[in-house]
Amino acid sequence: MEPAPEQLLIVDGHSAIFGIEALRELHHGPKRHLARHELVKALQAIGDRGEWKVVVVFDGRHTERGYEGGKEEGILVVYSKARETADAVIERLAARFSEKGDHVMVATNDNMVMLTATTFGAGAMRIEELEEWF
Repeated sequence: MEPAPEQLLIVDGHSAIFGIEALRELHHGPKRHLARHELVKALQAIGDRGEWKVVVVFDGRHTERGYEGGKEEGILVVYSKARETADAVIERLAARFSEKGDHVMVATNDNMVMLTATTFGAGAMRIEELEEWF
């Protein structure tokens, strides 16, 4: 028997930080790392509700892709490798999990990422819609 499809929310971290006013203000302040922390905390609350598994993707600077969190934390934080974009990671995840039969929703303000995600069968929403989930 095949496992039931899961619901996966994939969030473009950069779009979220610049698309949510409170996070944008934190990012432009003296402790800009707090914007990322607050975003992850808000998304973790969505994951903790249990309806959606949550992945947030940020651009990374290292030669290897980085990961933080997981099922225990209610959210997986992914950092792209230095020579790839977060957008490429988001698009790959949307394609892989949509093809597997999972219900995938991508939250971004990047129109090209939205188009690519929906082409692969995922849903897409703007960051302003995501903010309503908090």
